[in-house]
Amino acid sequence: MKRYARTLTACLTLTLLAALTSCTRGDEEVTLRVLAGPELADLEPLLGELKDDTGVTLDMDYRATADLSGARSSSYDLAWPASDRSYLLRLLEKGEQTARPESTSIMRSPVVVGLTPEVADKLRADVPGGRLSWADIADAAADGTVRFGMADPRSSDTGRAALVGVATAAAGTGSALREQDVSCDRLRGFRSGQTLTAASSRELIASYPAHQGEANALIAHESELLSLNATKKLREPLRIVHPEDGMVLSDFPLLLLDPGRRTAYRKVVDWLLTDDVQQKLTQRTWRRPVNQDVTPAEPLRAAIGNALSFPDRLSIVEQLVTDYGDPASATTDQVVFLLDFSGSMRGRRIADLRAAFAGLSGADPTSTGKFARFYRGEHLTVVRFGGRVLQERTVTVRGDGDLRTLGKVVAAESFDDSTAVWSALDRGYRIAADAVREAPERPVAIVLMTDGESNAGISYEEFLRRRDRLGADAREVPTFPIHFGEADAEALRKAADATGGRMVDANRSSLSDAFKEIRGCH
Repeated sequence: MKRYARTLTACLTLTLLAALTSCTRGDEEVTLRVLAGPELADLEPLLGELKDDTGVTLDMDYRATADLSGARSSSYDLAWPASDRSYLLRLLEKGEQTARPESTSIMRSPVVVGLTPEVADKLRADVPGGRLSWADIADAAADGTVRFGMADPRSSDTGRAALVGVATAAAGTGSALREQDVSCDRLRGFRSGQTLTAASSRELIASYPAHQGEANALIAHESELLSLNATKKLREPLRIVHPEDGMVLSDFPLLLLDPGRRTAYRKVVDWLLTDDVQQKLTQRTWRRPVNQDVTPAEPLRAAIGNALSFPDRLSIVEQLVTDYGDPASATTDQVVFLLDFSGSMRGRRIADLRAAFAGLSGADPTSTGKFARFYRGEHLTVVRFGGRVLQERTVTVRGDGDLRTLGKVVAAESFDDSTAVWSALDRGYRIAADAVREAPERPVAIVLMTDGESNAGISYEEFLRRRDRLGADAREVPTFPIHFGEADAEALRKAADATGGRMVDANRSSLSDAFKEIRGCH
């Protein structure tokens, strides 16, 4: 009888333990395969706790893929990117709105700029209140002051978010980017400052301590820069800048790709959103909690600032990424400026032209001016013309001296009594043809500014015949005429249409605005 009682007691004990285990661990242990952003590798120490508390193991596959390419067609149960914006836009483009997976934001971090103390102090000294913007960073990149590292936007959501943030600031609308905002590439000057890149921001951050001499700035998540500072591997901690004109915010959503795994997914989400785990996340990863009851780590208690909206069309994002190109390959533009120096330009008109060029050389303090300025490495040709070519000068911008050289050309006081618009444009295409032969990979464009009708030189028809003989590559070079004063708008528009460019009417705004409008158009 006693043996029976002992056996019964043992069985009851085992049954009770099993029941308790079931309550704390769930019905069974589950492994979920997760396509994760490389930035999330810092969560590894917490995944063991997740398994202990929920019975769910996350098998993390860290890959740099900005739009989760292949996520649904592969054997992943979940996806955990820095952001699902590009992925959802791709679903929308394919007409698969109903296929949108369940998604839960887990933590947040804005994409910001980290500057070395020396550069941060230098830039802030020139800005009222010391509050830096993306425009200030772009301006400093264009003049060679800022040399930055940023993950490749083609593969990294972090790099893509940074690109959207800068482009939104360049558009100057304060709202999400539209198609017309990316019709010309406003980021050439900004891009000229990039000296480091990697497939993911995690790789970029890991490599930076060994390459501090190559870059004095990093663009990445606030959390990644704070984590880097905490490693003590830098000569001096980077100063974190939250750009005044706004940032794109990543919310690190956990996506359910396999609806059959919803029960396990909910266990993981519920665990991640608890006060205790959210506190660990903010303390260990420097990301901001989504749980409002949790106090962020000390450096994260200040407000984020202006959060920028992401574009609502995939084509806009793809255009940005295409225009930016391979950040590991240096690209520069060549622009040929054909400037009318006929007698009618004397006085106020030539003063406006000189002011516009001074603005492009760095004197324009506006946000649009900082994005439109000439930049280091850019090839610039200025041709002054009247009834003939009066002067021609080409420089590659290496410093302020080269810009002063162009300023002297525009400051010349020699004018002519006639206007040979089509002869000047013919000369512009010959310069462009030489540039294309010399560097086929370099984008070339022609800007034609005139305030009168052509009354000398070759005809428009003769210009077209000569252009056609230059070859297919030269014929691809667009012309952007600037209509000013009494110039023949119809003739200029016809030339723009024939060459793949577009006309801008400076009479409706100003010469300065007209030049800025067509910067980066190719």
